[in-house]
Amino acid sequence: MLVGLGLSAVCAVAALIAAAGAVAVALPGRPEPWPVHLLRRAAATAAWAAAAVYSLGLFAVLGSEAAFDDGANSVPAPACRDGFDPAMIEGLSHHRSSYLPLRFDCVRADGSVYTSDPDYGWMNGATAVLALTAALLAITAGYASELRARQAAAAS
Repeated sequence: MLVGLGLSAVCAVAALIAAAGAVAVALPGRPEPWPVHLLRRAAATAAWAAAAVYSLGLFAVLGSEAAFDDGANSVPAPACRDGFDPAMIEGLSHHRSSYLPLRFDCVRADGSVYTSDPDYGWMNGATAVLALTAALLAITAGYASELRARQAAAAS
Protein backbone atom coordinates (compact mmCIF):
# COMPACT_ATOMS: atom_id res chain seq x y z
CA MET A 1 0.00 0.00 0.00
CA LEU A 2 2.88 2.37 0.73
CA VAL A 3 4.26 1.71 -2.75
CA GLY A 4 0.96 2.85 -4.22
CA LEU A 5 0.89 6.02 -2.18
CA GLY A 6 4.52 6.66 -3.11
CA LEU A 7 3.85 6.15 -6.81
CA SER A 8 0.82 8.41 -6.66
CA ALA A 9 2.86 11.06 -4.83
CA VAL A 10 5.65 10.85 -7.42
CA CYS A 11 3.11 11.30 -10.23
CA ALA A 12 1.51 14.22 -8.38
CA VAL A 13 4.90 15.91 -7.93
CA ALA A 14 5.65 15.35 -11.63
CA ALA A 15 2.29 16.94 -12.48
CA LEU A 16 3.16 19.96 -10.35
CA ILE A 17 6.57 20.26 -12.02
CA ALA A 18 4.96 20.03 -15.46
CA ALA A 19 2.39 22.65 -14.41
CA ALA A 20 5.20 24.95 -13.30
CA GLY A 21 6.80 24.44 -16.71
CA ALA A 22 3.54 25.36 -18.40
CA VAL A 23 3.30 28.52 -16.31
CA ALA A 24 6.93 29.37 -17.15
CA VAL A 25 6.08 29.28 -20.85
CA ALA A 26 3.36 31.88 -20.29
CA LEU A 27 5.79 34.33 -18.65
CA PRO A 28 7.96 36.87 -20.52
CA GLY A 29 11.13 35.44 -22.06
CA ARG A 30 9.31 32.32 -23.17
CA PRO A 31 10.66 30.08 -25.92
CA GLU A 32 9.29 30.38 -29.42
CA PRO A 33 6.92 29.08 -30.67
CA TRP A 34 5.39 29.45 -27.24
CA PRO A 35 1.87 28.13 -28.01
CA VAL A 36 3.32 24.76 -29.02
CA HIS A 37 5.48 24.60 -25.88
CA LEU A 38 2.52 25.57 -23.73
CA LEU A 39 0.33 22.87 -25.28
CA ARG A 40 3.00 20.20 -24.82
CA ARG A 41 3.64 21.13 -21.20
CA ALA A 42 -0.07 21.29 -20.45
CA ALA A 43 -0.45 17.82 -22.03
CA ALA A 44 2.35 16.52 -19.80
CA THR A 45 0.66 18.05 -16.75
CA ALA A 46 -2.66 16.38 -17.57
CA ALA A 47 -0.98 13.04 -18.28
CA TRP A 48 0.92 13.03 -14.98
CA ALA A 49 -2.22 14.04 -13.10
CA ALA A 50 -4.14 11.18 -14.74
CA ALA A 51 -1.37 8.78 -13.71
CA ALA A 52 -1.49 10.08 -10.13
CA VAL A 53 -5.25 9.59 -9.79
CA TYR A 54 -5.24 6.19 -11.51
CA SER A 55 -2.35 4.84 -9.42
CA LEU A 56 -4.14 5.92 -6.24
CA GLY A 57 -7.21 3.90 -7.24
CA LEU A 58 -5.20 0.99 -8.63
CA PHE A 59 -3.39 0.42 -5.38
CA ALA A 60 -6.66 0.74 -3.45
CA VAL A 61 -8.10 -2.12 -5.53
CA LEU A 62 -4.87 -4.12 -5.13
CA GLY A 63 -4.97 -3.54 -1.37
CA SER A 64 -8.56 -4.77 -1.18
CA GLU A 65 -7.62 -7.87 -3.19
CA ALA A 66 -4.62 -8.53 -0.96
CA ALA A 67 -6.72 -8.30 2.21
CA PHE A 68 -9.11 -10.94 0.88
CA ASP A 69 -8.37 -14.52 2.01
CA ASP A 70 -5.35 -13.38 3.99
CA GLY A 71 -5.75 -14.98 7.39
CA ALA A 72 -8.50 -14.95 9.98
CA ASN A 73 -11.53 -12.73 9.41
CA SER A 74 -10.66 -12.03 5.76
CA VAL A 75 -13.57 -13.78 4.04
CA PRO A 76 -15.68 -12.12 2.77
CA ALA A 77 -13.37 -9.30 1.73
CA PRO A 78 -12.85 -6.72 4.49
CA ALA A 79 -13.50 -3.94 1.98
CA CYS A 80 -17.04 -5.31 1.60
CA ARG A 81 -17.63 -5.50 5.36
CA ASP A 82 -15.79 -2.64 7.04
CA GLY A 83 -17.87 0.49 7.44
CA PHE A 84 -21.16 -1.04 6.28
CA ASP A 85 -24.16 -1.78 8.46
CA PRO A 86 -25.03 -5.45 9.07
CA ALA A 87 -28.16 -5.23 6.90
CA MET A 88 -26.04 -4.17 3.93
CA ILE A 89 -23.57 -7.04 4.17
CA GLU A 90 -26.20 -9.67 4.91
CA GLY A 91 -26.00 -12.47 2.35
CA LEU A 92 -22.61 -11.38 1.01
CA SER A 93 -21.30 -14.16 -1.24
CA HIS A 94 -18.25 -12.87 -3.13
CA HIS A 95 -16.65 -9.83 -4.75
CA ARG A 96 -15.59 -8.71 -8.22
CA SER A 97 -12.70 -6.42 -8.92
CA SER A 98 -11.55 -4.59 -12.02
CA TYR A 99 -8.51 -2.50 -12.84
CA LEU A 100 -9.95 -0.77 -15.89
CA PRO A 101 -12.30 0.77 -14.90
CA LEU A 102 -11.31 0.74 -11.25
CA ARG A 103 -13.82 -1.01 -9.02
CA PHE A 104 -14.21 -3.44 -6.19
CA ASP A 105 -17.83 -4.63 -6.11
CA CYS A 106 -19.42 -6.75 -3.41
CA VAL A 107 -21.99 -9.30 -4.56
CA ARG A 108 -24.78 -10.74 -2.41
CA ALA A 109 -26.27 -14.19 -2.82
CA ASP A 110 -29.39 -12.71 -4.46
CA GLY A 111 -27.22 -11.14 -7.20
CA SER A 112 -27.46 -7.55 -6.00
CA VAL A 113 -24.22 -5.57 -6.03
CA TYR A 114 -22.84 -2.67 -4.01
CA THR A 115 -19.52 -0.92 -4.35
CA SER A 116 -17.01 -1.16 -1.54
CA ASP A 117 -15.87 2.43 -2.04
CA PRO A 118 -17.75 5.21 -3.87
CA ASP A 119 -14.43 6.99 -4.55
CA TYR A 120 -13.77 4.70 -7.51
CA GLY A 121 -16.40 6.64 -9.45
CA TRP A 122 -14.64 9.98 -9.26
CA MET A 123 -11.24 8.32 -9.77
CA ASN A 124 -12.43 6.71 -13.01
CA GLY A 125 -14.01 9.95 -14.19
CA ALA A 126 -11.01 12.10 -13.34
CA THR A 127 -8.59 9.66 -14.95
CA ALA A 128 -10.63 9.54 -18.15
CA VAL A 129 -11.05 13.32 -18.38
CA LEU A 130 -7.38 14.00 -17.64
CA ALA A 131 -6.16 11.36 -20.10
CA LEU A 132 -8.49 12.64 -22.82
CA THR A 133 -7.37 16.21 -22.14
CA ALA A 134 -3.71 15.16 -22.37
CA ALA A 135 -4.34 13.42 -25.68
CA LEU A 136 -6.24 16.38 -27.14
CA LEU A 137 -3.55 18.84 -26.04
CA ALA A 138 -0.80 16.66 -27.53
CA ILE A 139 -2.71 16.33 -30.82
CA THR A 140 -3.31 20.09 -30.89
CA ALA A 141 0.41 20.73 -30.25
CA GLY A 142 1.28 18.44 -33.16
CA TYR A 143 -1.23 20.19 -35.39
CA ALA A 144 0.13 23.62 -34.39
CA SER A 145 3.69 22.50 -35.19
CA GLU A 146 2.61 21.15 -38.56
CA LEU A 147 0.67 24.32 -39.36
CA ARG A 148 3.66 26.47 -38.43
CA ALA A 149 5.97 24.35 -40.61
CA ARG A 150 3.60 24.62 -43.58
CA GLN A 151 3.35 28.37 -43.19
CA ALA A 152 7.15 28.65 -43.04
CA ALA A 153 7.48 26.49 -46.16
CA ALA A 154 4.87 28.55 -48.02
CA ALA A 155 6.57 31.82 -47.06
CA SER A 156 9.94 30.76 -48.42
